[in-house]
Amino acid sequence: MARWSPEQVEAIAPSAAAVSAARPITTVAAWGGLGADERAVWGSCRGSGAEPYDTMVDHVGVAFRCTCPSRRRPCKHALALLLLWTSGDVPESAPPAGVAAWLDARRAAEGGRTSEVGPSSEDGSGRPAEASASASPPAGSGERAGSGGGAVGDGDGAPGGRRDGEHGAERQDGVREGERDTVTDEAAGDRDRARDERVERMHAGLTELDRWLDDRMRTGLADPALARYSTWDELAARLIDAQAGSLANRIRRLAGLVGASPDWHGDVLAELGLLHLLAQAGRRLGSLPGPLADAVATTVGWQVRQADVLAGVPDTDTWVVAGRSDTREDRIEVRRHWLRGVDSGRWALVLSFAAYRQSLDTSLTVGSSITADLHRYPGPALRALVGTRHGDAREPAAPPAGDLASACGDVGSVLAAEPWLDRVPFTAAAAIGVDGPRFVLTDRSGSLPLIAGGAPLATLLAVAGGDAVRVTCEWTPHGVVPLSIHLDDRSIDIGPRADDSFVSAA
Repeated sequence: MARWSPEQVEAIAPSAAAVSAARPITTVAAWGGLGADERAVWGSCRGSGAEPYDTMVDHVGVAFRCTCPSRRRPCKHALALLLLWTSGDVPESAPPAGVAAWLDARRAAEGGRTSEVGPSSEDGSGRPAEASASASPPAGSGERAGSGGGAVGDGDGAPGGRRDGEHGAERQDGVREGERDTVTDEAAGDRDRARDERVERMHAGLTELDRWLDDRMRTGLADPALARYSTWDELAARLIDAQAGSLANRIRRLAGLVGASPDWHGDVLAELGLLHLLAQAGRRLGSLPGPLADAVATTVGWQVRQADVLAGVPDTDTWVVAGRSDTREDRIEVRRHWLRGVDSGRWALVLSFAAYRQSLDTSLTVGSSITADLHRYPGPALRALVGTRHGDAREPAAPPAGDLASACGDVGSVLAAEPWLDRVPFTAAAAIGVDGPRFVLTDRSGSLPLIAGGAPLATLLAVAGGDAVRVTCEWTPHGVVPLSIHLDDRSIDIGPRADDSFVSAA
């Protein structure tokens, strides 16, 4: 069989950004069940979801099918699969049953049938088969899509479905199929152009950030300009213009570290190093592995629509609401709810935001559990959205607690995947001790410094009474923030609270 060239794959891509998105998963390690024959190439891409995406491409008739939620055709999985095939990394084999059924339906369509029964709605994985799209053969491919010389439809559809005529059948809404395709293509083109422009702005902003960091290293941390807030605020404003809002927030928080403590130089230098890491990684997204590229993009500031997140495969479990923490970022209050899965043991972060006179989310109660679908954001990040809830919340509930050594190991594993995180949850059974001028969480395996004062610290000391207690905390680079104390009959929420004068009560 004659393989395509990489240029032919790029020719059928809906945009240059689609090819860039496909390259991180153009590795054999990201795929399972790879195979190809003289008609098709297929495989299952392991993404961040619980289930892989089954992808197949008819490289003769030029059609695509994938179980991912993307509306683009070809999607990044189909492009990555074709690029793998062009490089000779896909072995030749007989097609599995699902691929064979899809190809049989396409051959029947190319034979001139105008009405047919599509293949089974199940592709062998237990998921409904997704509708696929057709495209003209890439330039220079030497293949024709059907006897009439034009592109042939996919042939997939509901059983008993009808194929529209070549001039486009009138739909119930009065729009002919051909007209609908034209409008859809134009809208997709506009979205792709907007995405490409945003990528260019973000790339330029990251380049400027790296140049600014070089200047800071040349002038040194003793530069009096660092003590002026305008030095940081002007950079943050430029990053916002470059669509890198998350980095702008980090810059503004970094401004508050200057002179805040006797050893502030080390804290600022460490944060500048992380900014340099993100600036470099953000300009090389196309060469990073898929989950890491997603994590870098979202950390830099690439916004993911909630609808796209909710369209992903859910992570269904019974989730214990282990802790809550409120912080203020610029003029926005941010509430973090930390959830831990009873069966999976995985952590998840649910965020809510509130501006002036708005209310933060109160639907999750610390010390309760809910059985629900969580939809995770791309990459290895902990952030997720709560989808369908299966039943009411139950109390009391508490996450499992280990010793501090195992907690540090878990935190280290998370930071190894995303070293720029500044908050990581854990639950441990430990006592409260004193190490010099500060309070610490301590057990036989070690100790961790506490960042707490006022009522939260007083409550923690009173409940512990010198004994070990189960406590959920946030690890931060500057110490541990206690969020909740878990007793046998209830949990006590002691996490940082939102400013009541800033956010009205629900």
